[in-house]
Parts: sequence; structure tokens; C-alpha cells
Amino acid sequence: MAAAGGGGREDPTSEVGKQGRLAMMELANMISVPMALNAVVRLNVPDAIWQSGSNSPLTAAEILALLRPPPPSSSDPSVLQRLLRLLASHGVFAENRCATSGARRYSLTDVGRTLVPSGDGASYAAYVLQHHQDALVRAWPRLHEAVLDPAGPEPFARANGGVPAYAYYGGDREANALMQRAMWGVSEPFMEALLDGYGSAGFGSVETLVDVGGSSGACLDMIMRRFPSVKRGINFDLPEVVAEAPPLAGVTHVGGNMFESIPTGDAIFMKWVLTTWTDEECTAILRNCYNALPEGGKVIACEPVLPVETDNSRRTRALLEGDIFVMAIYRTLGRERTEEEFRQLGGVVGFTAFRAIYLDPFYAVVEYQK
Repeated sequence: MAAAGGGGREDPTSEVGKQGRLAMMELANMISVPMALNAVVRLNVPDAIWQSGSNSPLTAAEILALLRPPPPSSSDPSVLQRLLRLLASHGVFAENRCATSGARRYSLTDVGRTLVPSGDGASYAAYVLQHHQDALVRAWPRLHEAVLDPAGPEPFARANGGVPAYAYYGGDREANALMQRAMWGVSEPFMEALLDGYGSAGFGSVETLVDVGGSSGACLDMIMRRFPSVKRGINFDLPEVVAEAPPLAGVTHVGGNMFESIPTGDAIFMKWVLTTWTDEECTAILRNCYNALPEGGKVIACEPVLPVETDNSRRTRALLEGDIFVMAIYRTLGRERTEEEFRQLGGVVGFTAFRAIYLDPFYAVVEYQK
């Protein structure tokens, strides 16, 4: 029975009290899930199970024998099985247990399949590894400091000698290469959804398309290959980034700073740019976009869009988790936003038309028109 007055602690012997404690144990130990996921990716377990599409259920010992590079002889299948069981409980693997021997075999679910490279080499495996580098993991114990001092350095910078995340990637070629692979692994399936669902209606009238923060220009190249009406592409990013971008047909690589100015075009494309900046910084970026566009020109921004209501759906949780990742790693006051918050950002700088198009369970197209 609950304590009188409604403000007391739940009776620990009640079923409600038991379930509350169980839920808190799960939450407190939740770090085991991403760390186990990181471990199996580092070990190349998904590739070993997938075996070019056979995806046959395998025991932990059979998986160990298929790992590349091969593990040392001291490796213990029972240790791997513990990781597999945890991740099976979260839907990454399917577990098949023999009724007679009790042996457990594992195959990839649709969730686990995202960790295996597709035909062009893209997968979510690099995304997992990128999120769990030592420099990023060090930021999380300092997350509470973002609440106490939101205007100060974000937790990543506090944990890494004052170096912010973008500067960290700029100064570490290996970490930057991993981030590029991670972004492409997530970007490739989204871009396919964008090209299919937004397609000619969005890009058909565009002749010159500017990609702000376009990195290698790969997304711009995908758009131009699908829609030849886009005659000219401008891949705009920091000078040190575009200096390493490969030659692409019809694409000009331009170095610069989006907070100072943006090249002119019929439309401006940006993907996962606005989320990591504050409202004031987003306003500055969008104002430069506005100034770079002709009348009728548009910004096509691909961003996570938060739901207004908080529920326990997988989509809501994934979006809110991503929002806290931004808080910890990039900017404390940089954040994901609701549709209405995105609308207001555009209205401040003069965009007269706005719409949000939901083509993907995580990312949406936020379109502003001048």
C-alpha cells in the first residue's frame, strides 16, 4: 500500500514497487547495451553471421571461428554469448535455442542487418563505432554540467582539454575518417528515401544546387545523377574539408564559412547542419541562405524533427536520445527541434513559406521558400 497523502514512497513489497525497482535497474545498467553493441561491431560479429546473405543461426563458438581477424586461442565463446544474449533481448540478434541440448544459435534480425555493409559499403557499423570513441565516451559523466552551466563549454570540450568536437575531428584524421564513414552509412539509405519521396517535386525546377556542409559531395552527386535537370552543383564546406573532396562531374567544390556567407543558387541543400547549433546560430545560417537565394528559391534542410508529445515509442526515444547526444558532444544549446520551432527559425529571417515532409522514421525534410 502506498504511503498516506499521496506523497510518500511506494511500498517496496507491492507489485508497483517491485516493477519500479526493476525498471530502475534496467535504466541504471542501460550502458551495457551500447557498449555490447560497440563490442560486437569491433569484433565483426555481424559480418561473421551474415556470411554474404546466408544468415544461418550460429553458436557463439561457430561465430568466433569465423571472425576476421581470427581471435586468439584464449577467446571464450561463453563471454561472446553473454553479449549476444543481451543484444538479442534488444532485437539486434534472433536467438534460437535447441530444445534438447540447450545450445543457443544467433542470426541477424532486420535491426542487426543494418550493421552489415550494403552493395556500396554503407552500414550503421561505423555510426556505432563513431559514437563510442574514447573522446566521446569521456563526455558523458559530465553531462550534468550542461545543466549547471549551459552557456559554458559542452561536456565534450570539458572532458577533452577544451577542444570542441568539430575541432577534434579536424585535428585527428583517423577520427574524422570514421565520422565520414559513419555519416555516409546513415546518409545513404536516407538519401534513397529522399530521392524517391521528395524527388522531382523538390529538385525538378533546380538548375544550380548548393550543398552546405556537403563534405565529399557524395549527396550532391547522388541528387545530380538522379535529376539531370540540376546542371550545376556547388559543394560548400570548410576549406580543409573540400580540399580533400574528389572530382565530381558538374560539381564545384567551394571552401568557406556558412556563418559569413553562402554561394548563390536556385536552392540550398543541407543535411544535419541546423541540429548542432543554437537558435541564434541557426538564424545566422538561414539568413545567409536567404541572401543567397533568388525570389522563389528554397532551402531544403534534412533534420530530425521532435514530436510535440512525449511517449515511449521507439521513434520518440531515438529522437530524444539524439537530442541529448547533441547536448553532450556538440553544443549544449544546440538541439533538435519541433516542426513549429523550425518554422519560427525561418520566419525570423523572412522565409514566407514552410513545410515539413516526413520521408524517414528519424529525419524529415524541412523546406523554406523565399
